[in-house]
Amino acid sequence: MQDFYADLHIHIGRTLSGRAVKITGSKTLTLARILETSSARKGLDIIGIIDCHSPEVMDEMAEMIEQGELKELEQGGLRFQDTTLIPGTEMEIYDHHCLGPIHVLAYFPTLLHMREFSNWMSNHMKNIHLSSQRIYCDGRTLQQKVHELGGLFIPAHVFTPFKSLFGKGVHHSLTEVFDPQLIDAIELGLSSDTEMVSNIKELQAYTFVSNSDAHSLGKIAREYQKLRLSHANFTELKMALHEQQDRVVTANYGLNPLLGKYHETVCAKCGEQLSNSATICTNCESTQIIKGVATRIKELSEQVTDKRARPPYIHQIPPLDFIPGLGPKMMERLVQAFGTEMNILHRVTLEQLEQIVPHKIAKMIDLARTGQLAIEVGGGGVYGKVQLE
Repeated sequence: MQDFYADLHIHIGRTLSGRAVKITGSKTLTLARILETSSARKGLDIIGIIDCHSPEVMDEMAEMIEQGELKELEQGGLRFQDTTLIPGTEMEIYDHHCLGPIHVLAYFPTLLHMREFSNWMSNHMKNIHLSSQRIYCDGRTLQQKVHELGGLFIPAHVFTPFKSLFGKGVHHSLTEVFDPQLIDAIELGLSSDTEMVSNIKELQAYTFVSNSDAHSLGKIAREYQKLRLSHANFTELKMALHEQQDRVVTANYGLNPLLGKYHETVCAKCGEQLSNSATICTNCESTQIIKGVATRIKELSEQVTDKRARPPYIHQIPPLDFIPGLGPKMMERLVQAFGTEMNILHRVTLEQLEQIVPHKIAKMIDLARTGQLAIEVGGGGVYGKVQLE
């Protein structure tokens, strides 16, 4: 058994021909660039690309297989250099059971399974070429189809105020929309962590995953998990999500929830941070209030006495995103010295860092990778930030 690092929520911005997939995604976020960055720079062992349903993306994957750049694994997944790609898709459900739109993720073991699911999706979706599109069927029907094809079904970023299970989709319970037996894991999202949601009783049954939801190459692996597996493939990942035969998620790495841009309740109009119970802004008197993730989680929580044992959730700050003074050139020196960002975050000592960058920056990296930097809270669509001394 070995440790593997995985980020299972990465978008594709454009196809090789330049066609938009995730419209808000970077134009450099292509299949080839994602694979190269994830393997050579980030050092991830497993990635989930969740726009593989798009016909041009599937054609690119098929071409890479034919050229020998991607290798289909017997136990599911496609191997690129040192990284395994798990083909996936993100969809939006808004059926008559939902209070609001809900984003969900589905993953499949092979390109053939992905094509079959994409063909089925095209009969329930207006534009099969784009990411995160609304699928016109109910949640349970979707779950059944995913599992019929041997896939995994995971509700995405479940507490964000927009387009999520608990943020918009249901009053109190996931059973209002989904079959609880056909959920393979729960993706927490950037504004929550394991401790925050530990008193939501119905989530005790599920493994938590923490993923980047990357819309640019730099955001890949801003959240990820460490898995204990024998090999990096689809079958092993599925076993880990269900904690079978000693396969398991051993740690989640993610932003401190205070850095999440929807952590606290704020006014949608002026951005004023408000009390949990506020219905009108104390600054501009607007009634357009964005309920913070922390507030919503408190509404759903109760006292749970038989809590499931969870792996640690480590509040790690990706250096490129938040550390003041650590720009692209300095980060490039670190990558050239130590190989990958996973090496910098998990394997390099403070003393080794100090040989490449100034002591102050090295110290901040060391504090960032263990979650010890002081944080200013985020909310209302604005990320929190590191407090300078």
